[in-house]
Amino acid sequence: MTRPVAAGLLDELPAEQRRLLRRARPGAELAAQPMLATLSERRDFSGEEWLFERKLDGVRVLSVREGGQVTLLSRTGRRLDATYPEVVDALGEQACADFTVDGEIVAFSRGRTDFARLQQRMGLTRRQDVEASGVTVTYYVFDLLRLDGQDLTRLPLRARKSLLRRALTYRSPLRSTPHRNAGGAELLADSCARGWEGLIAKRADGDYQPRRSRDWLKLKCSQGQEFVVGGFTEPAGSRVGLGALLLGHHEGGRLRYAGKVGTGFDRRTLLGLRERLDGMRVDRSPFDGPVREAGARWVRPELVAQIDFTEWTRDGMLRHPRYLGLRDDKKPEDVVRERPSGPTAV
Repeated sequence: MTRPVAAGLLDELPAEQRRLLRRARPGAELAAQPMLATLSERRDFSGEEWLFERKLDGVRVLSVREGGQVTLLSRTGRRLDATYPEVVDALGEQACADFTVDGEIVAFSRGRTDFARLQQRMGLTRRQDVEASGVTVTYYVFDLLRLDGQDLTRLPLRARKSLLRRALTYRSPLRSTPHRNAGGAELLADSCARGWEGLIAKRADGDYQPRRSRDWLKLKCSQGQEFVVGGFTEPAGSRVGLGALLLGHHEGGRLRYAGKVGTGFDRRTLLGLRERLDGMRVDRSPFDGPVREAGARWVRPELVAQIDFTEWTRDGMLRHPRYLGLRDDKKPEDVVRERPSGPTAV
């Protein structure tokens, strides 16, 4: 009987790491709660305790190959197979037949990951529409949760990454996420100079935790996060669709107003948003407290928008916000104000 492709890789692990392996749950269950990073201002990284990856501006996707079938899942558990069929094909062609990987799907524009461009693919489910979009995607995988029926989440990150590099064959659209082992502050400065999002710092000996953890830190070049859309204003002058989106985040079980965004839209986006928002209209504001925006129109707080901005004001409003696109991989109730864990948090 032929041994699975991955069997030899697991046999090569040191004895102390093999003892950490356990029989895996079904792939979709293991992928149901991805590990999330904590925003941090920390910059003092030394030694080999941490490794550093480029922060990608895309959508998180966990992929399962099991029983001859490939399934792509968003971080909220939504199936994405039909949206990224070329990724399904690439994973289905692997010699390794049983695995769960974690990664990010991105689209590039002028050498940089571009969330607005990727959004042209998000939500498409017919292959002809996917092909007609003209948007090429790349799937950067950065972690391995399951291999040959074994749960790897208790292994140290370096061991998981070593197995990941050898378990899969990498050709377009599949890529291995590169990392560096030192120089966090210098790498972040270089990333910002290149116009990238920032870095993710990860504990090299850490396990994979199904929650938000300080073992993974987000080191951002600029402010930016998701916000819930709770309303909009009417357009003025020659503008079409809408004037601005009214944004908020959850705090103490209530939706707190964080300001409005009126830039970052093209004509098509404005018209598409207005059509969608008109179907979500409600009579009362979903925000806690007064929102002093003339002619505001309210909607059910169900859409999540990715927003870039320069800083928070003292009264909790966004300064110079810019719309990047809608996210369908984030639940509105999970959107809170991201606060750095501090420069010395670990």
